[in-house]
Amino acid sequence: MATIANNLQLVRSRINAACSRLGRSTDSIRLLAVSKTFPAEAVREAFDAGQRCFGENYVQEAFDKIQALDTLRGEIEWHLIGPLQSNKTRVVAEHFDWVQTVDRLKIAQRLSEQRPDHLPPLQVLVQVNTSGEDTKSGVDPTKALTLAQQVAALPRLTLRGVMALPAPTPDPQAQAAALAQVRVVFDQLKAAGLPIDTLSMGMSGDLEAAVEQGSTMVRVGTAIFGHR
Repeated sequence: MATIANNLQLVRSRINAACSRLGRSTDSIRLLAVSKTFPAEAVREAFDAGQRCFGENYVQEAFDKIQALDTLRGEIEWHLIGPLQSNKTRVVAEHFDWVQTVDRLKIAQRLSEQRPDHLPPLQVLVQVNTSGEDTKSGVDPTKALTLAQQVAALPRLTLRGVMALPAPTPDPQAQAAALAQVRVVFDQLKAAGLPIDTLSMGMSGDLEAAVEQGSTMVRVGTAIFGHR
């Protein structure tokens, strides 16, 4: 864990280099540190190194960390990036800032109903499954616009964009092709008039390809915290 600050610096350097090659502003990319399975102490170390946005896959694990780091609550932004079951929506609605994995209207409706009035609207992304893998969560790309429009109409939620988890591959061309499919969905939603600004895609192994395909948020775990 002594290397977390160094790792963060290396990841930010990768993002900056990719942006420089493409003529993109470094401010156009947000770095989400994926802290799942790592303890609250690791999150605190990343926080001390300047990181503010953290992604978690498992609701109970994340809730425990949120409680453990309660003194930092006003400064840390918590994102749920794992599948969300109906029986866990209340905890998420009450304690998270973002949910990136909305792929069913029922989940969105429950989040909307359960978001406390004293909190700002919950920021949400529609997760799309562009790889066609049955084991992956996400709405079919052909149904993404309909779901997005339904989500955007719900109170207490703010639709921000699209998230995807393309099948991992070391082949740069395959990476680019998979990420381009996600960009197509994002552009379709934008063309339909939805006021979205977030395209969440790209991880430790393909963040450069994601930046090239227009990602505005990369989700990096291993390259920051190490192997799980």
